[in-house]
Amino acid sequence: MSDATPVHIGAVDLGASSGRVMVGTIADGRLSLTEIRRFSNSVVPVPTSDGERLFWDVLHLWNEVRQGLLTAVRSVGPLSAIGIDTWAVDYGLVNASGALSTQVHAYRSARTRGVPEQVFARIPAQEVYAINGLQVQDFNTLFQLIAQDRDDGLPRESDGTDAHTLLLLPDLLACFLTGKRIAEVTNASTTGLVDACRRTWSLPLLERLRTEIGLDLDGLLPDIIEPGTVIGTVRPEAADIFGPDGRPTPVIAVGSHDTASAVVSVPATDSDFAYVSCGTWSLVGLELDEPVLTEASRAANFTNELGVDHTVRYLKNIMGLWVLNEAVRTWHDQGMEIALPEADAAAAAAEPLRTVVDINDASFYSPGDMAARIDEAAHATGQPCPRDIGEYIRCINDSLALAYRRAVRQAVELSGREVKVLHIVGGGIRNRLLCQLAADATGLPVLAGPAEGTALGNVVIAARGAGVIDGDLSDLRRLIRSSSRLTRYTPDLDTSSNWDDVERRLFG
Repeated sequence: MSDATPVHIGAVDLGASSGRVMVGTIADGRLSLTEIRRFSNSVVPVPTSDGERLFWDVLHLWNEVRQGLLTAVRSVGPLSAIGIDTWAVDYGLVNASGALSTQVHAYRSARTRGVPEQVFARIPAQEVYAINGLQVQDFNTLFQLIAQDRDDGLPRESDGTDAHTLLLLPDLLACFLTGKRIAEVTNASTTGLVDACRRTWSLPLLERLRTEIGLDLDGLLPDIIEPGTVIGTVRPEAADIFGPDGRPTPVIAVGSHDTASAVVSVPATDSDFAYVSCGTWSLVGLELDEPVLTEASRAANFTNELGVDHTVRYLKNIMGLWVLNEAVRTWHDQGMEIALPEADAAAAAAEPLRTVVDINDASFYSPGDMAARIDEAAHATGQPCPRDIGEYIRCINDSLALAYRRAVRQAVELSGREVKVLHIVGGGIRNRLLCQLAADATGLPVLAGPAEGTALGNVVIAARGAGVIDGDLSDLRRLIRSSSRLTRYTPDLDTSSNWDDVERRLFG
């Protein structure tokens, strides 16, 4: 196939608040994206005797994905490959016929509170981290499975239940399309069940969970595969989706954890970079060749999530623009009209660092009135409360930038990696104030872009897996760099002492 012949790749990119089906077109050495279908996604709260539980409407997502891919073929043309990425940790259980046997819980559900402490009372946290290298968060798949086993039970063939398979969300959608059951490694690594060095399910950890916790996952976990592997082709009974040769389109395992695909899109020219994948969450970290499994790394709550081409995403989860989005939603619910351009301008004009909070505090995790929670945090730390919407937004941006500063510096210290530039990818690059504050807080030049990093990373791995392009990560990044508009932010080094002061004020 010549460079001038356009190649179309379907990219399914699902987030916690919306989903999209995109088509990436590669032609003349450049990559462009076309949005085919955008749809809403949200948790569905259900009252239970154990309290409110949150679920995903997976059948809605499947229908939207299917319709989006069919529309892509009709409007753009045959698809040479399809890649799927979503958020991490959440899973479905499918029976022998491939149908869901239970509702799919959402990670923000309260059912896992206290579960990590129960696990670590029996299996020391240091021993678990030495295997999986994972940041402890209540919603890790391991803790969700323990909660499900406690509340509803897990299907086991030994109990006379039909065979079931646990599939993380992108793998579940791929199963609906192809009938194949796999676990793509970048997402599997967020479960807490994977050996971060071997990139396989940890049999010793699974045995300890069975004997010491009572969690028996025998028969539930599918084979792990690496990004770039062909999962299978789209079944005719799923959808009439075909490639240029008229045959069913192959579905390729990409970096199915959306952050893994986003990191592929980082338009770096050397290895001495840090990154922020900036969206609902902010994932802040480094790309390494090996995991960091030291006790200091565990104490700092850094995670070693596995990346594309046998890399490691050494990072920390920061609360992200979720806090800002929730604040705006609450103001709307309260009847306040928020014009975001004016609010952002007011935030930019507000007094810097007047009120700064620990944005990663658990109080900002659940849906609710973020402004009220900022007030509570300000009172608790002896700071003035914001006085208007502009000051609240400034507080959120300042607090995020401080969290980026701390995460980058910790990652550098713990890994020994030198960093000369901070790349920000994802929708958050549209927040110009945050990008500049990130440069000021870290003291690093910031290169912002691409905004559609996750979709671009998805497309290039799917295209390479289908054999329509080749090259290593540096080659794929060169293609993305040549196809993207980047914005550079230079740090204001005169503000460095101000960031030092506010960090001491909050964290000592």
